[in-house]
Amino acid sequence: MKKVVIDTNVFLVSISSKSKYHWIFEAILNENFFLCVTTEILDEYAEIIEQKMGYEAGETAMALIESLPNVIFTNSFFRFNLLKDPDDNKFVDCAIAANADFLLTHDSDFNTLKSIQFPKVNIIDIQQFRIELFNS
Repeated sequence: MKKVVIDTNVFLVSISSKSKYHWIFEAILNENFFLCVTTEILDEYAEIIEQKMGYEAGETAMALIESLPNVIFTNSFFRFNLLKDPDDNKFVDCAIAANADFLLTHDSDFNTLKSIQFPKVNIIDIQQFRIELFNS
């Protein structure tokens, strides 16, 4: 089973059952892959969900995610600072620490990682991820 780090924007758009990307959230719930997270990532997920969808939605989503057996809680002890936006580096550090197969994002700022040979972080967009997840 693949290990994946999901940036906040992708995670956020996958929560609503009305979203065309809801299949990502369902795949998490159905344990189709391991979701790798850190405390920092979970805090950001909760904060953004609460801002966009309300406190109750944030609490419910986080309680659900934290209880799933396919969620891997990761400690990233080293800060690689590979991206310009310091807020995005937490996802990269988590992917490296967890030895994740993919970092799922549609943020073009992560494209810098394609030219970095070490440490290698494989970024993937939503369409590529769907192919990888359901056709492998």
